[in-house]
Amino acid sequence: MSKQQHEQHTLVRTLALGVLSGGRSSTPLAVLALNHDNKALTGSWQQWKAFSTPLGRGLLVASAIGELIGDKSPKAPNRISPMGLVGRIGAGAFAGAALGTTGRRDLRLEGAILGGVGAVVGSFVGWAARKVLSGAGLPDPVGALAEDAVVIAASVKTVTGA
Repeated sequence: MSKQQHEQHTLVRTLALGVLSGGRSSTPLAVLALNHDNKALTGSWQQWKAFSTPLGRGLLVASAIGELIGDKSPKAPNRISPMGLVGRIGAGAFAGAALGTTGRRDLRLEGAILGGVGAVVGSFVGWAARKVLSGAGLPDPVGALAEDAVVIAASVKTVTGA
């Protein structure tokens, strides 16, 4: 793979993590945390305290678990509300910046931008998909569980390539 192709591949992955952050803001970060010692993912992000310390990793994983549970509550905030979007954009930007450090060239800024933009897209796509599913008679918790499965599987695939 050429240098340019490698960079494009990295940037596509940062965008994908952003989109996934729009679905579940904490899941991509938790997947990164759980892969902090994966030798195939060398990048400076692995030395960032959020990923390199047990406390940081624990908080990221706990946040993801809390979000997976809390999303099923009717009191869960709307993902496209201003505050909901800000959190998702921040999570997508952080995940994108982290993954942006895994290439031959440091693309953390580009990754952060693409991750943030992806989070906006993912938020609205996920919101619309849940509306369609509930409009078709599928109970919202079932749609939420399907979204959980997609976001978890796609986050693992995006981060690890597996």
